[in-house]
Amino acid sequence: MNAAKERELFEQVGVTTAIVRMAVPTVVGQIILVIYNMADTFFVGLTANDAMLTAVTVCMPAFMFLSAISNLFGVGGASVISRALGAGQEARVRSTAAFAFWGCLFTALCYSLLAYLARDLFVDLLGGTNPEVHKNAVEYLNCTVVAGGAVTASGVLLSHLIRAEGRAMHASAGIALGGVLNIALDPLFMFVLLPPGREALGAALATTLSNAVSLVYFIVVLLRLRRRSHLAFRPSRACLADKIPAAVLAAGIPACVMTLCENISYAILDKLMSFSGLPMQAGIGVAKKVNMLAHCIVRGIAQGSLPLIGYNYAAGNWSRMRASIRVSHLMAVGTATLCMAVSLVFARPLIGIFIHSSSPAHAYGETFLRILCVGGPFSASAYTFISFFQATGEGRKSFFLAMLRKGLVDIPLMFLLSSLLPIYGIVLATPVTDALCCVVANLLFAAYIRSGGKRRGKLQDRSSATQPA
Repeated sequence: MNAAKERELFEQVGVTTAIVRMAVPTVVGQIILVIYNMADTFFVGLTANDAMLTAVTVCMPAFMFLSAISNLFGVGGASVISRALGAGQEARVRSTAAFAFWGCLFTALCYSLLAYLARDLFVDLLGGTNPEVHKNAVEYLNCTVVAGGAVTASGVLLSHLIRAEGRAMHASAGIALGGVLNIALDPLFMFVLLPPGREALGAALATTLSNAVSLVYFIVVLLRLRRRSHLAFRPSRACLADKIPAAVLAAGIPACVMTLCENISYAILDKLMSFSGLPMQAGIGVAKKVNMLAHCIVRGIAQGSLPLIGYNYAAGNWSRMRASIRVSHLMAVGTATLCMAVSLVFARPLIGIFIHSSSPAHAYGETFLRILCVGGPFSASAYTFISFFQATGEGRKSFFLAMLRKGLVDIPLMFLLSSLLPIYGIVLATPVTDALCCVVANLLFAAYIRSGGKRRGKLQDRSSATQPA
């Protein structure tokens, strides 16, 4: 995609068409990402070993923390890059990309080292205190987070930066490639190459190798596009100048905190559920993964729309920016509502894909999924506005909403509701919090449009009118 086509997509193509072009590849990539995360659970579930199944699910927060790191620099970098493109600041684009890449790599390496040094504590805190669960979880953690952490985080980071230039297809293809390869490698490593009893390690090896291939794909794409892309990764003093680190972190911290708090919340949920017994813990682990599909579709729509919103915000095209958020919000909420309906009606067969119907964990997973999915439409609405505030550089608003969505409300609610409604109250805290965050997010967005945001948009319109084309 050359510069003229970039401008056409961001400035002239119909808003719905532009969002579809940007969001659909991202959504497909996110769906494949969820499927390959589910693939580990599915193939491990074939062993009918609840301890091994639980080991994989309790490691999910530790593995997903890598997403928090990549979102910190990736979503933040994409926001700054899209606004810089809208303002015609190509040098700022290059410096931002370099800062985001090296910052992400360094942070991921530090996290992997910490995970290695405190691996037993990590697993116990995540709910893997059962001796059999603990042994398998440590193996999974060592492979996916310790050995493959930097590779995984860097690959996701590059997908964000490539998408920021409007190349959603390239960005999503790399994620999809890793996902498809992971699904193919899972049974090979789990049931052919490794002996029985090492299925969790086999799943971890497949995940790490597929993420490495995904990273190589992005490197090849960037090398081929180096003459047409504004992205550059050579470290220099310019990476730290012009308030670039502050701008990246201001936009990225809410995305990072949201992912981080999601994982802390899930870890606490797993820990609380572990006191109730292994069937409940296995059931909530599978229910969370099934419910994750709707969330990741919504995230794909939001991430695909972010560059379009940020570009038009910086270019001063206020009406197109508002149309973009309106269409993406409708798409996200509509999709989440459909997913909720499917989960409510087909909860039993969906859980049955991963847990045998004769297992006590199956009935718990079915009920937990029905509780969790109710919050989907509310979460979709809130997430869309969080992404909007990230795209426009409103870090404080997006940070507040991110903390409200996960952390400030749902964790205290888990303890409160678990005392009022044992087991099920822990799960009920999630949709209740989603509904509350949805209301607050809509009120903040409405206030932004009515007051400061509207005035800022008019100032952007006037300033862009004085700039050369």
